[in-house]
Amino acid sequence: MNNAAEPIPQFNQRRVLHIVFASTSGHTEYVLDALIDSLKSITPGWEIEETMAEKTQPQDLLSGDVLLLATSTWNTGGIEGQLNPHMWALLHDKAKTLDLAGKPCACIGLGDHRYFYTARAADHLRHYVEAHHGRLMVPTLKIIDEPYGQEEAVRIWGKRLVDASYPADWC
Repeated sequence: MNNAAEPIPQFNQRRVLHIVFASTSGHTEYVLDALIDSLKSITPGWEIEETMAEKTQPQDLLSGDVLLLATSTWNTGGIEGQLNPHMWALLHDKAKTLDLAGKPCACIGLGDHRYFYTARAADHLRHYVEAHHGRLMVPTLKIIDEPYGQEEAVRIWGKRLVDASYPADWC
């Protein structure tokens, strides 16, 4: 029985999703565009903010209700399976001592099947969240090869993210 003074939570209750991403070829942006289009149709109450990693300050990672980190896998420094250099600079330079303090987080990593470490950026993002006391809400989404034609996988993952962002007793 609900107390009349307490509002009944709605599935479209306002949430702020803060996306921090690194993209140079446009593939990560394509995946994020597909995700945002899907989220807007299922969560009209959500506000979505996007910030490029190279323009992000450490404290920006704490803004919003949910943090989403997204980038592709790079082969920099002679070792394959690394983060995009802009994301690496943000997470391992500027924000290396940041405490996410239990913040709800999600990660998307892109990769190419031709490499041994196919989508290792996803693992690096997940590790950053865990090592900095963030709380992963859903398993990391890995997009392998061209993102075109993978919109349904993105939509399903986005729905899981939405479902995980609301306490079970609301449903």
